Order: sequence, then structure tokens, then C-alpha cells
Amino acid sequence: MSYKLTFMKNLLFAILIIPGTVVITGCGALSKKGGKGGSLPNDGQLHGIAPGSKYILPKPPGMVYIPQGMFHMGPSDEDPAYAFSARNRTVSISGFWMDATEITNNEYRQFVYWVRDSIAATQMGYLKTGPNGEESVDWSKAKTIKWSDPKVIEQLSNGGLILAPEDRIFGRKEINTAKLIFHSETFDLKEAAKRQNQGKPRSQFIIKKDIPIYPDTLCWIRDFAYSYNEPMTKRYFSHPAFGNYPVVGVSWKQATAFCEWRTHYLNSYLESKKRTQESDFRLPTEAQWEYAARGGRSQSKFPWGSYYLRNKKGCLMANFKPGRGNYPEDGGFYTVRADSYWPNDFGLYCMSGNVAEWTSSIYYEGRNNFQHDMNPDVRWNAKDDDPPLMKRKIIRGGSWKDVGYYLETGTSTYEYQDSAKSYIGFRCVIDLPASPLKGRRK
Repeated sequence: MSYKLTFMKNLLFAILIIPGTVVITGCGALSKKGGKGGSLPNDGQLHGIAPGSKYILPKPPGMVYIPQGMFHMGPSDEDPAYAFSARNRTVSISGFWMDATEITNNEYRQFVYWVRDSIAATQMGYLKTGPNGEESVDWSKAKTIKWSDPKVIEQLSNGGLILAPEDRIFGRKEINTAKLIFHSETFDLKEAAKRQNQGKPRSQFIIKKDIPIYPDTLCWIRDFAYSYNEPMTKRYFSHPAFGNYPVVGVSWKQATAFCEWRTHYLNSYLESKKRTQESDFRLPTEAQWEYAARGGRSQSKFPWGSYYLRNKKGCLMANFKPGRGNYPEDGGFYTVRADSYWPNDFGLYCMSGNVAEWTSSIYYEGRNNFQHDMNPDVRWNAKDDDPPLMKRKIIRGGSWKDVGYYLETGTSTYEYQDSAKSYIGFRCVIDLPASPLKGRRK
């Protein structure tokens, strides 16, 4: 079996519990309240059985809680193009957690290295057999791979993970980034929920894809004709100086793959500790993103609550393209650190400027005319052979190369889901309850 097929089989090491799925477990060791540690009394009465422990995940590192609320979604100013593609409407949003900053190069690199090590471990036979007879990566051995060992390099070269001799520069044996492929398997809940699909086999709603996950570093050159940006291509993702800068060159597909991996990474740990698995990490919907960007200020034009791009001292409040092209005036020429400038009232950094951000929503001009006013969400799982019109995903927030209009909280635009740009990044959300307020007065 090739390393790729083995890797595809072994990537999903977490158990996904889908609504509507019955998980059969023993119930002999349950207390009267449905917890562990006792036995269910044999008195013929209803006592209830909990699906697992009452463990609640603490505050996710690097994330802030966005409380439930209502806001007026849409432009907070005139529509200069008179496009009427985003009309004002009252929307209610339930609470969720959101990354305080855009996903950084260092954070995305953890994903890249995990995929790299998975493939390398599979090629070297570092596998273990589970109780159901399924093979998976033995991470205790995978973490010990010596990348400087000539024997390891030779073995990985034979599998294609190391560049072939004709592709090397000065003989350097580097990773073949084209081989870094994440095998994605997701369950299409929206499709399964349709009335006409009730009773159909579950396999019809499982979507399997292989997604190359290494960022497209050449986008720095491709995005700007007749512009010298080669240093950013060579250094932005690989140099430690840019470790805390937002990752770019990542398509919508790659961003969703990162969210899927992040979910499996967390749930596999919780499973190893016999704890209840949690919700999925995902991209925010357009409505969630706008609600979070406003920071509780329903009619604010920008995340900092002002109608202007400068504060009272004349300082610019975000990283964008001031005036007619004075890029360094705001303190950054290209991108800046993901935690730059002041956060909004929810504690979120760079919701305007720096890099535009992917959302899960499809861009459709008439979407505001039919979507719900409770957690509005318009999605489409576009296939590779779908027309380009169906592959448009909404991006929000504007970027370092955009003028001020795109920084407004109500401005929406789009990019195609399979394209990667030097000015688009992303951040994740997860649906978890708020952390308990320990030591605080109500």
C-alpha cells in the first residue's frame, strides 16, 4: 500500500459524533444523576443517563468569547456603488468563541508539520493497530524522526517527500511541499437534513477530499504585476521574523482543512483523556464576523467605534492603504503582527485591515433577501466542476493593500474558494459555552 493511501486511512483518528447518530454504550456504572461512580437504581423510575462526563472545556487558548446579542447587519453609511447587495436588517447571533487574532504563520506551521510528520511516519512504517484493527500513526515514534539523519532522508526521498535530485538547488534536500496533502472527510449536515434525503444511507453525505495545504508563497509575486516582492515570497512563511504575522497564500479550501485538523487535534486529546468531545472549529459566517467586528457597537462604521480612520491625535487605527498609496504611513508596509493596533471592545485584533478574512458564506447578491434573521447562514459546498459563480466566498475586513472603504464593518466582497492571495487570511470560531466567571461578582 502506498504511503498516501495509508495516510488517507489514518488521518481521522478522532470519533465524530453526528446529531442523529446513536452511540451504544454500557450503562451499568452510572450514578443516580447520570454521572459516573454509582449504579442506576432498579426502581422502575426515570433517572436519566448522561452521554459522558460533565467536563467543560476551559477557555480555548488565544480565543475570546463573543456573547449573544442583536445588531443591525449591513452598511453603516451610504452605498457608494448603489449595488444594494447588503441591506440593513436586524439580526440575532448566539454566543461563540473566536480567535483574538488572525491565524499566524507559526500556528499554521503546526498544521503543516503535523501533516509532514504523518506522511513521514507512514512511509517509515511507524504505525500502530487499534482495537478495531485499523492502523494509525504511532506518534510516540513519529516525534522521534531525525530529519538530519542521512538514512531517514534517503528513505523519505524514495517516497517522494524529499525533493528529487533534479529539483534541488545546490543539492539541498528540502521537503517536497507538493506532497503535503491533508485527507479531509466531513459530513454534510445541511444536505442530510433535507426532507427528500431522510432515510438515505449516511455514506451519501460524507465528503472526502485530498487538499494540498502548503501556503502558496508565489502569490506575493503573482498578485502584483511590475512590482518587486520577491523577498516576501522567499521569507514570509519560512523566516522566524514573520512568525507572529498572519498567514497568507491560503485558499478557502486550505482554511477549512485547517479548521478540520484543529478539531481532530483537540478531540483526539480529549478522547485520550476519556473526556467529552467538543464542537468543530470552523470559519465564521458572514453575520458572525460582522457582529464580532462591531464589538457590541451596533451602528459603528469601524471596529474601534468611530466614523473615522484616525483617532483624535491623527494616528491611523489600522493597517491599510492610506490616501493614494502611502503604505508605510500606518506603521506597516505589507502586513504587520497579528496583534497590532488596539483591539475592539470584544478583544479582537485587526478586524479591519492587515489581511482580509475568509468566511464560510457564499457571495450572492440577493442573499440578504431570504436568509434567516437568527444566525443567518448561506453556504454552498461548491465542487471542482461547479461554475465560478458558485465558488465565490465572502471575505471581510479589508487588507493592507485596500483603501478605507473595505475596512468598514458593513462592507463585503468576495474571492474564489480555490484562489490564494497575499492579502487574505482567516481566523476560526468554535461553539462552546462561556467559561464560568471564577472569583468575579455577578
